[in-house]
Amino acid sequence: MAAGFIDISSLIFSYVGATIILYGGAVTVIRTLKQEVRTPASINNHDIRRYFTNKIVFGLDFLVASDILRTIVAPGQQEILFLGMTVGIRIAMGYFLSKEASESS
Repeated sequence: MAAGFIDISSLIFSYVGATIILYGGAVTVIRTLKQEVRTPASINNHDIRRYFTNKIVFGLDFLVASDILRTIVAPGQQEILFLGMTVGIRIAMGYFLSKEASESS
């Protein structure tokens, strides 16, 4: 029963993370198009980029949590190694995206 709950929780975290990233992408596209139409000559995308970067980092946090929950259910050596690589990549992406966002402000 606990494994089923963890599987469902992991799936929910995956969907939430993906939804946050997709939502951020959609809002970013809309904001960019609006800005292009209003002032095509003088575009400053720093605020739009920072918004999208924050959404990606937030979504990645949920995806990492999902991976951790999945590994709790099946803690084999291969799953733990895969989790380590996945979490490492996602944390590195989050770090560099956050760093880029803070430098552009």
